[in-house]
Amino acid sequence: MSNGFVESIHISPARGEPTRPVERVRVVPGMGLEGDRHFGRAANEPGAGREVTLIEVEAIEALERDYGVKLGPGDARRNIVTRGVALNHLVDRQFAVGKVVLRGIRLCEPCAHLASLTDQKVLSALVHRGGLRAQIVEEGTVRVGDPVAEL
Repeated sequence: MSNGFVESIHISPARGEPTRPVERVRVVPGMGLEGDRHFGRAANEPGAGREVTLIEVEAIEALERDYGVKLGPGDARRNIVTRGVALNHLVDRQFAVGKVVLRGIRLCEPCAHLASLTDQKVLSALVHRGGLRAQIVEEGTVRVGDPVAEL
């Protein structure tokens, strides 16, 4: 995973609002991503691993190539889009995103909400490819271009 990096970062100020790309974001254990709709509530919401979500840009590209569904990186509603990272392999493992330490909690499977905002095909097309839910272990700032490496 030595060549993996952050392709883009996306936050949404309120539920249901489109995500917006940012060049960097502060991440706080137990809180989430500063400025995101889940910040301050992430640890209390049902379902573990809501502090930060990640998805591989390769999965988004395959969605268009294999299913004809074109999504922009932020349309997947995940916070961090990576390139060159096998996110499924990071469940139950700690990894660094730049100087920030995260722990993979579970896969982030596609949901009905994502399908309602995009295309019903995402429900089957992104099974086991919808990304990773992670917990923030060490606070810091994540930046576009930061390397991603298993610890």
